[in-house]
Amino acid sequence: EIPAQGVSPVLIDYRPGLNHVPLSLAHLLPFCWRCDTPLLYYAKQTWYIRTTAIKDELIAHNDEINWYPEHIKHGRFGDWLQNNVDWAFSRERYWGTPLPVWRCESCGSYECVGGIKELEKKPGLSGFKEPLDLHRPFVDELTFDCQKCGAKMRRVTEVIDCWLDSGAMPIAQHHYPYENETLLEDGRLPADYISEAVDQTRGWFYSLHAIATLLFNRRCFSNVICLGHVLDAKGEKMSKAKGNVVEPWAVINKYGADALRWYFFTSTAAGNVYRFDESMVAEVSRRFLSTLWNVYSFFVTYANIDRFTPGGEGVSVELSELDRWIISELNQLIVDVDSGLDGYNPTEAGRRIEGFVADLSNWYVRRSRRRFWKSESDADKLAAYSTLYECLVTLAKLLAPFIPFLAEEMYQNLVCSAFTEAPDSVHLADFPVADESKIDKQLGEDIRLAMKVSSLGRAARSKAGIKVRQPLAVNYVGIDLKGRESLERVKPQILEEMNVKELKYDTVENVAALTKDGYVVVGESPCNSAISLEISPELRAEGVAREIVRRLQTMRRSAGFDIADHITTYYQGEAYIGQVMADFADYIKQETLSRELVEGVPEEGAFAESHKLSGYDIALGVKRL
Repeated sequence: EIPAQGVSPVLIDYRPGLNHVPLSLAHLLPFCWRCDTPLLYYAKQTWYIRTTAIKDELIAHNDEINWYPEHIKHGRFGDWLQNNVDWAFSRERYWGTPLPVWRCESCGSYECVGGIKELEKKPGLSGFKEPLDLHRPFVDELTFDCQKCGAKMRRVTEVIDCWLDSGAMPIAQHHYPYENETLLEDGRLPADYISEAVDQTRGWFYSLHAIATLLFNRRCFSNVICLGHVLDAKGEKMSKAKGNVVEPWAVINKYGADALRWYFFTSTAAGNVYRFDESMVAEVSRRFLSTLWNVYSFFVTYANIDRFTPGGEGVSVELSELDRWIISELNQLIVDVDSGLDGYNPTEAGRRIEGFVADLSNWYVRRSRRRFWKSESDADKLAAYSTLYECLVTLAKLLAPFIPFLAEEMYQNLVCSAFTEAPDSVHLADFPVADESKIDKQLGEDIRLAMKVSSLGRAARSKAGIKVRQPLAVNYVGIDLKGRESLERVKPQILEEMNVKELKYDTVENVAALTKDGYVVVGESPCNSAISLEISPELRAEGVAREIVRRLQTMRRSAGFDIADHITTYYQGEAYIGQVMADFADYIKQETLSRELVEGVPEEGAFAESHKLSGYDIALGVKRL
């Protein structure tokens, strides 16, 4: 079925002596992509640049260009060059760069004028006015005498294809060749890098390439990132007519420019289309930017409490295994990000930074919290501060090309406030250089496996309905001999992370068989994990103590206490609760900054709450000292 607007009258050659029968013929027509108006093509005379004469040179210079993604080089762009046709570069429009060609009204000869000075020398020049404006209609008033017959020469009415303007940008912006005569020798051409969307393979990319080849027989650019188009969340092209256009400033005002930039950098690789979904920008902000900011805020908070001065202690610190691991990962990150950016792959570089920030937050900071919390400022605490400071400063520099505003905020506070001689901006600082001697690949593999085993242990707890705060006696891990050796090297970290007293190893098959003995087993190649549902009275009491600590920490926040405030803790409950408070008094005091644990009714002004823990009622109160 052909739509009604696809039907048009047949054009008939009317000649005398013939009978004519009017008829209509249904046939397919192109339609305007904006307003759906049917279009008719007409063959018309136009002006061409004979690019077919340099087809081999166009193809040869394309071989010198690095395309990202690589398939564009000999695919979409290469095919366009292989099937090159002469460039129809004139347009029958009013606005645009006027075609600098004059035609004699008498003999029909043509002259192409190369510049104002050449125009001024033309015999019988008329219509030249100051200030000079070489656009229509003023340029159409310029006439001069034909050198062949002496008649008037007038400019042809066409203007130039705007893509020729864009392709001439590298030289036109420098007013070459009338100025900047060294343009071709001083490193300004070819450009190191350009970027645009994939449709520019037949637009800007081609016009740049063609003009540089035509004029100078050289490439115009050395590297190009070819981006996919931005579509709506359903994969449809954005259009005002469809009402699915997203206003950029609305997104920027809501989430910030950094969140939008990071979304585009990391959501999909160059060359693929972007299905823009505002909820994904929100997810990026929550998952990455908020995590980074929380780590930064954590450091700043405790560094201010302890008056940490970077590089000012004059003490050589000995790094713990955890410190050495994150410094190793940091230097590996520098290598990977540098490699990604050198390879014009910001997507992979950004994703590596995301992974590092996740590990920094979820493993290093979580595993190091007590080092920052403890009251004494010993060498271990100083090592933790120095390590986290190095990570955050390096991250600010690595992130500067991606999220310039957040990176600058971190740099100003972490570096400029501490070192007056430092560069005034992160964007003026040197990009990080990796110290590959600090990269410990074996330690990295060990910790990565420890993370996996810990994740399986948490999954087993979730399956069994046992909270992570509840200590367990043993966790069985099914893994091969090499894996056991790896886990043994970082065993203390695993025990603390999994909150178990002992780690035992066996084959994957034997651990899987523990389900018959009442164990809960969770597995994912190349290992599995099993926990018992049996909890001893001693371990259960320790779990209650951890729950009490959690409630007290929440109460501190609810009461508006500062993170460094010391408190008095009040409690009331059954004999069991009293015993737990007595047995774990030192632990509860240390974790909650309690100077005293007082059994009885809270004093006036204390913040109080009641809870039920493991079936026991408990009333708690906290008062700032």
